[in-house]
Amino acid sequence: MTVAVSVPLEPSASLSVEKVLSVKHWNEHLFSFTITRPASFRFRSGEFVMIGLQGDNGKPLLRAYSVASPAYAEELEFLSIKVPEGPLTSKLQQIQPGDEIYLGRKPTGTLVTDALKPGRRLFLLGTGTGLAPWMSIIRDPDVYDLFNHVVVVHSVRRVSDLAYREMLESKLADDPLVADVAAEQLEYLPTVTREEFHTRDRINVLIEDGRMFVGGAADPSNFDPEHDRIMLCGSMAMIKETAELLEKLGFTEGSNAHPGDYVIERAFVG
Repeated sequence: MTVAVSVPLEPSASLSVEKVLSVKHWNEHLFSFTITRPASFRFRSGEFVMIGLQGDNGKPLLRAYSVASPAYAEELEFLSIKVPEGPLTSKLQQIQPGDEIYLGRKPTGTLVTDALKPGRRLFLLGTGTGLAPWMSIIRDPDVYDLFNHVVVVHSVRRVSDLAYREMLESKLADDPLVADVAAEQLEYLPTVTREEFHTRDRINVLIEDGRMFVGGAADPSNFDPEHDRIMLCGSMAMIKETAELLEKLGFTEGSNAHPGDYVIERAFVG
């Protein structure tokens, strides 16, 4: 009987080869995993990087993933959906600790505080795996120096899709660097659209009826271009609808070259 032997991945000028350290399956179509971090790998909270595996043609099969771990962590964490027929995720969802994975050497992105003007409230609005960059940002101590309030809004279809829910509900109580400031400045608003839950509306409904602004960041009860800064990540529909609303309210889109009032990741939405 012949036993198939996996071919070791080969590093290149643009890719390093890292080891999978852990895998957590949140449900049947959502998982997260951690990998080793090269000593030379530096990134800003909210950036993304290319990761992947070897494709059927023997060449690297890569996709852009936001880094979910904080910039100071010794390992890198990512959050992914499972697509049964997906070229990459059909393979990626089967990884185990000890497996090899490709990691791009150059992280980049616009979901960073450098792309925003100074403000008082930071709203991080995400759907599905769009939560990933927020998990990095809210564990960055500098964020709490830049903003008085940080509000994470996460919209999903089912309760089991609320990845990192316990960590967020505790306001990062176990985080050695930001636990104290997060207890005072961080808010978490989860919403589930297809199952019973205490909040069951889409993000734009929460904006329109004012529920997004109830809590420690209650005043004013709408987005204020002078003091509020917003990041958007997730479904195209949510990003398009929310960006249009923000533009009508007088918000300007920011970039690394020209900081603004809100940002989206153009590399993901085109």
